Amino acid sequence: MQAVSDGPRWMLRLAEGERIPEVFAELARAHGIRAAAVSMGIGQLREVRLAFWNGSEYVPRDISSPVELVSLAGSIAESDGEPSVHLHATVGLADHSSMAGHLISATVGLLVESMVVAFPGRTFARPFDESVGLRRLDLGPTG
Repeated sequence: MQAVSDGPRWMLRLAEGERIPEVFAELARAHGIRAAAVSMGIGQLREVRLAFWNGSEYVPRDISSPVELVSLAGSIAESDGEPSVHLHATVGLADHSSMAGHLISATVGLLVESMVVAFPGRTFARPFDESVGLRRLDLGPTG
């Protein structure tokens, strides 16, 4: 990964073979990022696992052929002292159709370009919310 920052903004170029979301967790660990938004991502992916939340569980779908990463968005928080990365993606298929959902995992194909915007001095948490069965983003004190 190549990464350059301008204040709280990070522009990333992920290299072939790197794993998503792990690479975003590595960025967070290396630079002490405890609160951030993944604001964009484009490029090529392979070995993609997307999921749909049906209200009680994630239903995964694997895509083995290379796809275009059309859109990537999400957040970086902290859970149990470790980075917690939550991403959604839209991918374009060879027939020009698209698929979208919660990005469980993917391998970078040729490359991925992405932007991360950090919130210095803040920590976003991701506690488990039993009422919905998911970890929800908690932005912390706002005052």
